[in-house]
Amino acid sequence: MQITDILPGVSGADSQNLKISFEFFPPKTDKMEAQLWQAGDRLAPLRPAFVSVTYGAGGSTRERTHTIVTSIQEKTGISAAAHLTCVAASRAEIHEVADDYWNAGIRHIVALRGDPPGRFGGHYAPEADGYGYAADLVQGLLARHPFEISVAAYPEGHPQADTPAADVENLKRKVDAGASRAITQFFFDIDRFRRFRDMAAAAGITVPIAPGILPVANFARTKDFAASCGATMPGWFADQFDGLDDDPVTRQSVATTIAVDLCRALIADGISELHFYTLNRAELTLGICHLLGVRAGVGTAVHA
Repeated sequence: MQITDILPGVSGADSQNLKISFEFFPPKTDKMEAQLWQAGDRLAPLRPAFVSVTYGAGGSTRERTHTIVTSIQEKTGISAAAHLTCVAASRAEIHEVADDYWNAGIRHIVALRGDPPGRFGGHYAPEADGYGYAADLVQGLLARHPFEISVAAYPEGHPQADTPAADVENLKRKVDAGASRAITQFFFDIDRFRRFRDMAAAAGITVPIAPGILPVANFARTKDFAASCGATMPGWFADQFDGLDDDPVTRQSVATTIAVDLCRALIADGISELHFYTLNRAELTLGICHLLGVRAGVGTAVHA
């Protein structure tokens, strides 16, 4: 059964109980920063449970991440979560970053192993004086401060995991270390997510698992993302975007419909948290949330 065979709508009760969160990445230019704050202005009135800000490979955006995270929380009152990785940092350096976040009022960390500089999935070697893996990082952060900790999960297995079962075992280690939520890599095949969810439950993982939703603003770019991280792109999915390379209006409509159908199916399965990879744009995510019944109220602008 395809996603499009699922429910025609989401009940009012489901939408009221649904928690949403958004992910942004640190901008590299003034123009990109303006785009980020514009997206934030439009999405903030949806009152997300939190907004997370990513961390570049090898810690390359550490200072920009800190600036964006603290600015979002100071200007909106919305809980902001900072990504923090093990890569290219000693334990002392990570402790300093964690202390800075805590002192700035940030109480939520997305703790990740991280990837070395270069293409996603490059060879990883733990720092000799650092934290080796995400489970170690979670334990170390909680020994420092009582953060809320979210960690990554991979419905189709991390590309460097030996087996899907081994990857679930690694997630269990992160949860046992104190993580309170898992956020998944994006996916388009809901059956693969369901198998992963069942494996996680069988392994004794009871924390909420928030599916990561990636609205398809650019199909070719999304296809590259999916290939690099091992996310399956079903044939029927690709077919929906065939011939739309030069038709952005129709492409946006198709992307919104597919994402809404995926979200509705997940909600019907009992999922109560959804995490949107916004790519610092608001249009698609705003439309998806609206159709799910998550509507803007009286919000606070997040512009700088």
